[in-house]
Amino acid sequence: MREYHEVTRTRDRARLDVQVRGSGPALLLLPGQANNHHWWDRVRDDFTGEYTTVTFDYRGTGHSTSGESRFTTKLFADDALTVMDSLAINRFAVYGTSMGGRTAQWLAARAPHRVRGLVLGCTTPGGTHAVERSAEVREALAGPDAENALLDYMYTPGWRDEHPGPYFVLGDDLMSEADRRAHLFASNRHDAWDVLPDIDCPTLILHGSDDLMAPVDNVALLADRIPNARSHVFDGARHAYFDECRDVADPLVSELLASK
Repeated sequence: MREYHEVTRTRDRARLDVQVRGSGPALLLLPGQANNHHWWDRVRDDFTGEYTTVTFDYRGTGHSTSGESRFTTKLFADDALTVMDSLAINRFAVYGTSMGGRTAQWLAARAPHRVRGLVLGCTTPGGTHAVERSAEVREALAGPDAENALLDYMYTPGWRDEHPGPYFVLGDDLMSEADRRAHLFASNRHDAWDVLPDIDCPTLILHGSDDLMAPVDNVALLADRIPNARSHVFDGARHAYFDECRDVADPLVSELLASK
């Protein structure tokens, strides 16, 4: 499916590289922390027959620049609106995973007239209400074998044996260390608890039961807090359920979006 790219600028003059593919109603795809639009490479074509899929490289990733603002998930949500404005897309659905799910929470809560459907994957509400990853996981991700640890937290061993890669969810290798730390800061400081009840569009919460990056207990927190939300947990899946379980996950997403 043909893809075209364009560039848009934020108020603080950051350059955002935007990718558009497919046709039909707009679906914005938001990737995880310290990742660019390639996070969605294995999943995107499942939607481009039905939707115009839109991605963009977060500040500091891909071909986007950092700008002058401190990174927050609120800022990333503002950037997402800037992107959709640049494409003259008023109403759209959003599918955000991991930090993209955090960003999507702000987007749906602060611009309810723009978001017609919301999918939150492998994410948390943030703040003191969230169930955070363990100290052991944090230490492994900061340790000398961090890449292998991250891969193990993303996918089950059996799936990796059948799908040897390449993998697109392990971070943008071209990011600066400063931007990588800024992404971590934005994700860690996320707290949308107070605005979750303001989300009024149909919402689907997806998660892997064995996710150690964002523990599955966060599903109930989000589902209880967001009106008109339902959830599905993939038995045995880890953080990258959206890739490993795409044959089940993507039809669930399409079903939700078709219902609106």
